[in-house]
Amino acid sequence: MKTIIKPVALVHAALLAFAYAAGASAASQTPAATPSDDDAQIARGAYLARVGDCAACHTANPGRPFAGGLPLHTPFGTLFSTNITPDASTGIGAYTYDDFAHAVREGVARDGHRLYPAMPYPSYSKIDDADMHALYRYFTHGVKPVAQPNHAQELSFPFSIRPLMAAWDWMYSPHGAYRADSSQSVEWNRGAYLVQGLAHCGACHTPHNMLGAEATFDSNGNDVFLSGYSLAGWYAPDLRHHLAGGSPAAAKGALAAYLRSGRQADGAAFGPMTEVIDDSLQYLHDDDLNAIATYLTSAPVHAADPAAAAASATHADAADVVAVQLRAGHVGSAGAGVYLNNCSACHRTDGSGAMPAFPKLANSAVVAESDPSSLIHIVLSGSHMPSTQIAPTPLAMPDFGWRLNDQQVADVLTFVRSSWGNHAAPVTADDVSKVRQITKAAAK
Repeated sequence: MKTIIKPVALVHAALLAFAYAAGASAASQTPAATPSDDDAQIARGAYLARVGDCAACHTANPGRPFAGGLPLHTPFGTLFSTNITPDASTGIGAYTYDDFAHAVREGVARDGHRLYPAMPYPSYSKIDDADMHALYRYFTHGVKPVAQPNHAQELSFPFSIRPLMAAWDWMYSPHGAYRADSSQSVEWNRGAYLVQGLAHCGACHTPHNMLGAEATFDSNGNDVFLSGYSLAGWYAPDLRHHLAGGSPAAAKGALAAYLRSGRQADGAAFGPMTEVIDDSLQYLHDDDLNAIATYLTSAPVHAADPAAAAASATHADAADVVAVQLRAGHVGSAGAGVYLNNCSACHRTDGSGAMPAFPKLANSAVVAESDPSSLIHIVLSGSHMPSTQIAPTPLAMPDFGWRLNDQQVADVLTFVRSSWGNHAAPVTADDVSKVRQITKAAAK
């Protein structure tokens, strides 16, 4: 079967690289349990593995789940995810509970070698003992053993020197399970525990330094956590701006619905987030989705830019003018011509789209992002909506990278980002070229 390179795995890998150690079978140190208790713990562990989306990086072949082998292309070289099935010779069969917890929380494998932090152990350090035991029980007794040797890692020097990770961990990695905030509700704390820990949302949505370390791992005393970050040719947006122009209850409900379906009023998930919803978030229990939404829509919330809101209102009349001109076939710029010939059939001449099929472009938060990487990526490579239980049809946008050159992509996105009330900065051909190179490397 052809190897599948998953977008979310590439995003994680862009931070650095990771590896679990493989070993031989050994006895568990988990306390003895009755068969019914054991079954419940395995089921709980399977659910938690969904929350953490462990399969995203550790499954290359869907027929061999968690057997590793997924190639991860990073700025530091190429590495391959490892086998975390309980196979006696190539998996994690030798891991006791303490070995497992030490690797997942501290980034240190059973034989003592250091893992790389694209395996999000800094976030996983927050997992409590009960959940860690359930995960261990699932991976050692609920996952089918697969005999698949691990591929040698191919990181460039000096990143290939694993002992250097001891210094990285000392400087950047937090330690200790999540501590509840007594000033917040039980639901808020549950959401914080999931977002900061097992769901590791900050791995993509929090700014990182040049060595791949997240600027912070929680929102205590800062507004940097989850404030948005660009990596692997995608922009993971700010997750703390949902209250702009709406009530907390409405924002919470809309966010929970989006996490379940991958759809919202003005658009849908795209890029790596599509896979996160496909493989993880759609399966979460309602109380956990609501808890996540409660946490993400609580303070600190990044307010909308007042100047942007004013500009949006000012441009309302101009939006109508643009639509009328396009309908008449009158184009005043190269970008308008590209839009009319390639985009208007779905997204409409007024940029309103037609959800749930076609996302709107007028007054769109995605379109207005300061970093246009995701927009460029979608135009070049196409995109598809998640396929979820409540919205199973993965409607898709085709790729246009084969028919539009860098300047044409820049022109059409500049047009979109400055029409119908949008007022974002222009896109340059150089911006497009950089993302195109990333997409070409990922396709190899």
